[in-house]
Amino acid sequence: MAESAVGFLLDKLSRFVEYEIQLLGGGREEVLYLRGKLEHLWAFLKVADAFEECDEELKVWIKQVREIAYDTEDALDEFTLLQVHDHGDGFYGSLSRLSCCIKNRKARSRIVYELQGINSRITNICKGYERLLHKMNKAEQGSGSTSASNTWQDRRGDALLIDKIDLVGIDEPKQKLVQDLMKGGCGREVVPVAAMGGMGKTTLAKQVYDDAEVKKHFKIRAWITVSQSFKIEELLKDMIREIFRVVSRPVPEGLDSMNNNRLRRIIKDLLQKRRYLIVLDDVWRLHEWDAVKYALPNNDYGSRVILTTRNTDVASTSVAESGGEVFNLKPLASKESWDLFCRKTFQGNACPTYLEEICKNILKRCEGLPLAIVAISGVLATKDKRRIDEWDMVCRSFGAEIDGNDKLKDLKKVLSLSFNDLPYYLKSCFLYLSIFPEDYLIERMRLIRLWIAEGFIEAKEGKTPEEVAEDYLNELLNRGLLQVADTTSDGRVKMYHVHDLLREIIVSKSRDQKFTVIAKDQNVVWYDKVRRLSIHNTLQNVQENISVSQLRSLFMFGVLEKLFMHTIFPRGFRLLHVLDLQNARLKKFPIDIVNLYYLKYLSLRGTKVKIIPSFIGKLQNLETLDLKHTRVTELPVEILKLQRLRHLLVYHFKLESYEYFHSRYGFQVQESIGHLRSLQKLCFIEANGGGSTIMTELGKLNQLRRLGILKLRKEDGKSLCSSLKRLTNLRALSITSIGKEEILDLQHLSSPPLLIQRLYVRGRLETLPHWLPSLHGLVFEGDMLSFRMGGFKKLKVLGLDKFSELRCMKVEVGAMPCVEKLIIQRCKLLKRVPEGIEYLAKLKVLEFFDMPEEFIQTLHPGEKGSDYWKVAHIPQAYSTYWREGGWEVNSLESLSEGDNSPRPNTIIIKSHDLQTRWK
Repeated sequence: MAESAVGFLLDKLSRFVEYEIQLLGGGREEVLYLRGKLEHLWAFLKVADAFEECDEELKVWIKQVREIAYDTEDALDEFTLLQVHDHGDGFYGSLSRLSCCIKNRKARSRIVYELQGINSRITNICKGYERLLHKMNKAEQGSGSTSASNTWQDRRGDALLIDKIDLVGIDEPKQKLVQDLMKGGCGREVVPVAAMGGMGKTTLAKQVYDDAEVKKHFKIRAWITVSQSFKIEELLKDMIREIFRVVSRPVPEGLDSMNNNRLRRIIKDLLQKRRYLIVLDDVWRLHEWDAVKYALPNNDYGSRVILTTRNTDVASTSVAESGGEVFNLKPLASKESWDLFCRKTFQGNACPTYLEEICKNILKRCEGLPLAIVAISGVLATKDKRRIDEWDMVCRSFGAEIDGNDKLKDLKKVLSLSFNDLPYYLKSCFLYLSIFPEDYLIERMRLIRLWIAEGFIEAKEGKTPEEVAEDYLNELLNRGLLQVADTTSDGRVKMYHVHDLLREIIVSKSRDQKFTVIAKDQNVVWYDKVRRLSIHNTLQNVQENISVSQLRSLFMFGVLEKLFMHTIFPRGFRLLHVLDLQNARLKKFPIDIVNLYYLKYLSLRGTKVKIIPSFIGKLQNLETLDLKHTRVTELPVEILKLQRLRHLLVYHFKLESYEYFHSRYGFQVQESIGHLRSLQKLCFIEANGGGSTIMTELGKLNQLRRLGILKLRKEDGKSLCSSLKRLTNLRALSITSIGKEEILDLQHLSSPPLLIQRLYVRGRLETLPHWLPSLHGLVFEGDMLSFRMGGFKKLKVLGLDKFSELRCMKVEVGAMPCVEKLIIQRCKLLKRVPEGIEYLAKLKVLEFFDMPEEFIQTLHPGEKGSDYWKVAHIPQAYSTYWREGGWEVNSLESLSEGDNSPRPNTIIIKSHDLQTRWK
């Protein structure tokens, strides 16, 4: 990943040349020469990156370039620090400036000398550039590939030869896939099979391909392996040879000299009037499918194409044309995993009881990945069953086994292919995930902010860094390198998870490339000039006297000791960009942070810090300040000096309270909050302190994407609405009133921010805001809805869908006098029907869908013959209860009294397995 380091350095050099180079004196020419050479090398590195794994000479060369980039960055940062020293005022300030002037002169000379040495190194490196370029071009012409996979023996064919008796958990997905092939329309349809590497996509597709029913249905079948070594000409020729073999016809003469269009035409003419099944195995990129699809005629014979891929974007795009669905292959279930493990490890015999716990811990690391289970079983099958220590060693040193055991070489190869195929800008982002502990759930926005602070996100016109980072995350997700661990109520990804074996791969690569040091035990491999340090579990793993002067990022996970920064790192880390102390044992703001001029990301989330000192204003480069779940309730006025601050999170919950209005606490905001013009997220400010003044100031923050307001008073609603119309970039807005009885006055907004996607409202609404219909992308959510008299005089239909935090709903007399239909669906926390619903005098239809069990159980059918319904607890078997009460439960269209006389009111209840209408 030298290309990321060089790219980041070039950005820094550009700023240095523009603003600071004149301060360096005689070093100007050295800096300009260095920038020119690095620009040349950066372009080459983007291409060379794909060859790094398969060429040792290139790997060494890239390592040297990376070290030059790091050393240059250190020299420039050290020089910049000299210029930002605060000397103070008066006599002592003058003495300080004089002293620094002398020191700076010496420091400039030293830095110029360092740059001369760096330029000498880079000159020598450039001598090897031409030779390596020639070598790469020759290799590419010979193999047609830019991937390291060509240096390994391709074992992909093994999946085509597996006996059915060795397969586990294949029957159900096979049956489903066979059905997908046989049913459907008469046009050509694509059936993509998507999953991460090693999941068994090829094995499943081959079992379907060889199925007797499939063979009978599709007379023309062809299996084509695409893989990373894709070349369109060779692929089309392979297809022609295979198809002509199946139809028992000779291959056309001159095949090897034909161009792509001619090759496609031959395939299309041959298949035009035939029902065919083509398997395209291991498609990596969308352009590979685009290159082939026009050769496969979209005839009316019910032809099918099975496409296996690791990339869900390829899968979803290919299937969109025919309107089908992606077949997402799932990991093996626990029982299936255990069956496969025992079959391969113990040759079908039962696992000895004394090895069960160890074996299940090993199996857990495989996370249902068939290839991993088979590979690790091959290692364990040769172990002496009496040597429990050897089995335990495999469990404890799983990562080392993957690195050093030849029997796991193929597993490492398959998993590494996905990493090697990443574009250069994603490799550093993915390697960065190695900082998180095993089985750690990675919060989406935390990762985005960290990537930005590290400088991994490239600038793109028209997009914020956060939006570009979101694209990066989606690309990693589409490639199967990330898994969704949790989502929000409106379907947005909240947490990610990295498969344990993929994590072992990136931990290994991170160590090899000196990307990160992970201190999780006493056997940590330290190296000079540590740039990122992730401490797991205990500070005792941090060795004394290690060099951290070049440290850029520091993380702590699960560290239980009290934290004293100056005792751990007595020599400091002045160049730090990222300091993530989430959940650390801290009670006071670390005074050492005052010297971290370059700090961009500071998280004290989950600590017991109460007070933020005034010197926070010295952190001029700070972009993220995360004080969520701390005890901070106000910030010093110096916070307004942080002009680059993009994300300010200050709030916590009191979990012991079930009263939602009094369980969330924000912070008292400065009345001049409008000075922080770079803010993207501001959560949660308490509005009762500054009232209308603060609400007016918010209108100056026109970059805001998310805004959270607590303790809003009715009289401040007008000022808030005036500011909201200026926040045109706002995507999410959360508003909570100062108390349950306080009315939220949101009627004064004439032109709301049209980009709002999420609106969270907690409080009383006399009327729903008139501007809601104009927010077409909105998901509206609330904790309590209160409808008061005169609120909706003409409303006839009211629907509430997916109010994920709605716990209660109240209707007062005369609130909605004309409502005839009320629909409530997917409100998971609503435990009972709305209070006061009997005041809806004209209600004819009440519809519930996908509501919690407790909610359904509160519905009582009322006495037979009555013209009303009431709320009461009923037995679990409510449908039987209704039948016994004289009601027929037949279908959605038919439910009536025994004498078929109509009822004046209608209730439709839909809940998972229950669909009934009560008349």
